[in-house]
Amino acid sequence: MEIGLTTFVETTPDVKTGKVISHAERIREVVEEIVLADEVGLDVYGVGEHHRRDYAASSPAVVLAAAASQTKRIRLTSAVTVLSSDDPVRVFEQFSTLDAISNGRAEIMAGRGSFIESFPLFGYDLDDYNELFDEKLDLLLKIQKSEKVTWNGKHRPAIQNLGIYPIPVQNPLPVWIASGGTPQSVVRAGILGLPLVLAIIGGSPRQFAGLVQLYKRAAKEAGHDVTKLPIASHSHGFIAESTELAADKFFPSTQQAMNVIGRERGWGEYTRATFDSARSLEGALYVGDTETVAKKIIHLRKNVGITRFMLHVPVGSMPHDDVMKAIELLGKEVAPMVREEIGRWEAKGEEES
Repeated sequence: MEIGLTTFVETTPDVKTGKVISHAERIREVVEEIVLADEVGLDVYGVGEHHRRDYAASSPAVVLAAAASQTKRIRLTSAVTVLSSDDPVRVFEQFSTLDAISNGRAEIMAGRGSFIESFPLFGYDLDDYNELFDEKLDLLLKIQKSEKVTWNGKHRPAIQNLGIYPIPVQNPLPVWIASGGTPQSVVRAGILGLPLVLAIIGGSPRQFAGLVQLYKRAAKEAGHDVTKLPIASHSHGFIAESTELAADKFFPSTQQAMNVIGRERGWGEYTRATFDSARSLEGALYVGDTETVAKKIIHLRKNVGITRFMLHVPVGSMPHDDVMKAIELLGKEVAPMVREEIGRWEAKGEEES
């Protein structure tokens, strides 16, 4: 069971002072967070791509590369790369370069992206939303499999037997499919035999168990070894010395950020009642003391089948020291509890559903 973190490098207003941290300062803080995550034994850190004022990471590979030379073991991934509005050649080149700097720790999580600001920014039509992803994923996977590529498509100039460099340390460079939870996306990942990451940020995580089984069936029917295909989740959460403290610290900035997004998308008001309900064992928020969060991750593994858990913290801007403390608790206390329990299952030969 791998345990790690994700961030969108948020730069939302401080809920108490209204102050907004600069993009430059927040990026430097994230590099410090990645270094700490490596030091406390976490397995992976992911940076999500956005192109808007309240998120500072328009180039995840660059942020991750800044941390690569200061870390030793932690895997470094996008979370996600909005492949539909990017050039797969440049994506591969950037993450292959990251792979070199990190000596084989880079990954790409490819997705459509739940935010659409990159489409007009780079001149793409939202009417081509699905077609763009399908075509560009096809090119990315061809590059993943071969140094020299011949390819033709509709939305990008053709490539005729050209090399893509640098050659990554890992062969192949890992490519994951990121999904918000649609059957079509998990079936695609299964058919292609690619690792799957699910954004589990609302409702009951148990609802994703059927999608995991659908993914496994599609992979098996396509001839892939399901036992070798990792399945990850990305969920919001926060850890502190007590559950009450964690909830009280995490709620204000989370509410603020979720209501901004909610107004953009027509969602209802994000209230304390909504927040508290999601903190229950069957909810999608991983907020609490170390034992509470560990139990929820174990519950997710047992009932959904996740093999990599990534805690997204913070959602809205929080004090850097609080985030660093949460990372320390995740690595030093939560992760050992989860790994010990799963180790017991494996020793007994038990299978989670």
